[in-house]
Order: sequence, then C-alpha cells, then structure tokens
Amino acid sequence: MTLSRIPAEQCRPTRIPTADAEVVGVIAQVARTLKSREHEISAGMSALMAHEIDHLDDDPGLAEMLESSVRGNVATVIDVLLNDIPVDHLQPTTAAVEYALRLAQRDVPANSLVRAYHMGQHEMLRICYTELDRRELPASLALTAVKRLTEIIYSYIDWITRYVFDAYEAERTRWMNARGSVRSSIVHKALSGDRPDTAAFEHETGYRLNQAHLALILWREGPEQTSTLNLLDSQVRAIGLSLNTDGPPIVTAIDRRTVWAWLPFGRRSAVTDTTELRAGTGLSEGIRLAAGLPGHGPGGFRRSHQQARAAYFIATVPGALNSYPGISFGDPGVAVVSLLAKDLEAIRVWVREVLGDLAEDSDQAATLRHTMSTYYATGESHVQTAQALTLHRNTVKYRITKAVETTRTSAGPHDKLDIALALQACRLLGASVLRGASEVSS
Repeated sequence: MTLSRIPAEQCRPTRIPTADAEVVGVIAQVARTLKSREHEISAGMSALMAHEIDHLDDDPGLAEMLESSVRGNVATVIDVLLNDIPVDHLQPTTAAVEYALRLAQRDVPANSLVRAYHMGQHEMLRICYTELDRRELPASLALTAVKRLTEIIYSYIDWITRYVFDAYEAERTRWMNARGSVRSSIVHKALSGDRPDTAAFEHETGYRLNQAHLALILWREGPEQTSTLNLLDSQVRAIGLSLNTDGPPIVTAIDRRTVWAWLPFGRRSAVTDTTELRAGTGLSEGIRLAAGLPGHGPGGFRRSHQQARAAYFIATVPGALNSYPGISFGDPGVAVVSLLAKDLEAIRVWVREVLGDLAEDSDQAATLRHTMSTYYATGESHVQTAQALTLHRNTVKYRITKAVETTRTSAGPHDKLDIALALQACRLLGASVLRGASEVSS
C-alpha cells in the first residue's frame, strides 16, 4: 500500500496558532537537547511499548518494525519542535504506515496500535516537561511553553493516529478479502482451541486433523514483491511433493511475505531431520524456512506449529547468524535458546557473564567458540574434535585451553552445561548477544 491511497486532506491536523519568538526559541532549545538523545528516547519508547502492550513483541520482525516506526515519529516530532514546522505541513513516515499495515495483516488488534501512540505521546510530553523544568524559566514563560508543546505534540499524535488507523482498517479489509478469510479463520481457531471440530475443519479446508503433521513457516527476505505469496505457496507444495506427503498441504498467509503451512503424513512418520528437509526443498533465493517437529492429531497440529514459531523466532532475531535457509525446532540448541531468547537483554547479560571475553564479536573469539562447541558435541574428545574440524590434535588442545582460560575471566564459576548452552546461544543469536568492538574498548 502506498501513502497516496489515503487522501491526506481526510486526516489533516488542526492548524496551531503561531507563537512569539521567545517561546519558539525556548522550545527549539528543548528540541536540541532531545536531538542529542534521539536514539535513547526512541529505544526507551520502543522497549516500553513492547513490554506494556500485548501483541507488539510477538516476533522479532514486528519488534524491529515497531522500533523503526517509533524512530520515525520521534525524529519528526523533534524536527517540528526544533524548526517550528506547522504540523499541518507534515506527511507520515513510511515506517509508521508500513508498521500499521503489518499489524493489520497479522490480526493484531487495532487498539494495540492506538495505545502505542498514546503511550508515545505521554512519554514525549514527560520528557519535554522535564527538559523545560531544568531550565528554571519564569513561571509565565514556562507555562506558555508547556501549553505550546502540549498543543504541538497532541496535534501530531491525533493526526498520525487517525492516519495509521485508517491505513490499518483499509489494509485489514483488503487483506481479509485477498487471503480467504474463511480458511484463515478456521486455521486460527484450530490453533487456539483445545478441541477443534475436526469434521468442520476438514470440510472447510480439505485437510484432516487426525493424522501426522509437520508445521512449516516460510518467509521471503529482501524487497517486497507482489508475487511473494504465490511463490511461497508454490514452494510449500514443492516441499510436500519432495517428501511424498499423503496429500496437499494446508497453507495460510499471515502477512505479505510470510505463510504458515502444515504437511500431511497420514499414519507415517514425518521427516524430522533438517538436513534432509533442506535437501529436498530447493528453496528459491531469499526464501527461508522454519520447521517444527512432527505431531499427531489436533494437539500435534498446534504443537508442531508452536515449535515452528519458536524456530522462526530464533531465525529472525536481529543480528542472528543465519548461515542456512532452513532451521528446525529439533536442531541442536534451538528449543532451549528459543525460550531464553524471549528476554534478549537477560540472555545477553548471562552469555557475557558465562563466557567472558569469549563472547566478543571477533574472529578470534568465534574460532575458539566453534572449537569449544565441537569439543562438547564430541563428548570432550580432542581426537574427534580434530577430525571434525580437520585440525591437528595439538591445535585443538591449544584452542580448548585458551577458551577455558578466557571464560575464567568472567563473573563467578560456571559449569560445562552453562558454557555449552551459552555457546549455542552465541551460535544461534550471533551479534544480538555478543559484545561488539565498541563495548570491548570501553
């Protein structure tokens, strides 16, 4: 959807009267201070909204879009205050509109979007009032500045909220019509209910719940394309053919670049090895896949999907090491790390406490982590580690000794299980938990 689809005049804010130069100057001073803190303000607002409002942190992709939307809105408000730009001259940021469209596609309630803007308004006003208070202005000037700040920010939030809400509603209508609301609705109902009507489900979708299933999530990275959903649907069906499933899969789109799917295996055991699954897929460029474990019956339909979503979460965390197009809940470390990754800040702190300098985002630390992980995976065998890495046994011994010494610089004693799990977190989550060069130098 482009910004031009909603006539701007339908959402224009109320014109605010001009103010005298002294008040404009005071507000500009406040804005300069905010400009120097822009990143901090945006990050704080994003974290608060994700924590306090339901559905806004359901997956890393949505969280990243929330941050982009908040950054755009904060930057716009600061520019308005700094340069005394009339609010009725503004255009909405692309990030804000795109975020509203994605929420509409994901069935996120509109009130979550509206609450986010009201929360942003409250936070921005609180920050502005604090900055004004620090200046110890004469009472009359301070009161006039407060009044003007409130008018500007309220007018902006009122306008942008109406704009993105209209965009949300238009996209919601279009999306429900485009994707086939009956199938989507019954799939979501089967995922949320304890005892779905299996007969009604089969009648509406042509897919049996009383069989073995393997849930998949496929998504496309890179620039958005109109053909994406058709391509993803074809890819799922090609995977089903390569695995000789017992019938056609069920596929439902959840946004313009993501589909949920289930492969039917009847009474047979579904494929569980990710290497085998990837080998039979031939994924097109830019398409990625997350898989659950096989499940049976309605419960297995839900559980396999929950596992696929956990794997998807790991694969889409910003900064994660995405070496392969496919990831499965059954891959080493994915199940446990997906639980830990729900609180990225906590796992980041824990990984660094456990691994010390081994958690640096550097080539040397990465080499030591890889050697140490292989060492644990081979039952702490220097010989098997050397064979797996095509290294001399003495080289492996040196690296393991160096890695162990490096972890000893961290806080508190940690056992091998802690270290092995922290290493898996580094492998799967990459830069999102590693200590960057700027942090190391400080």
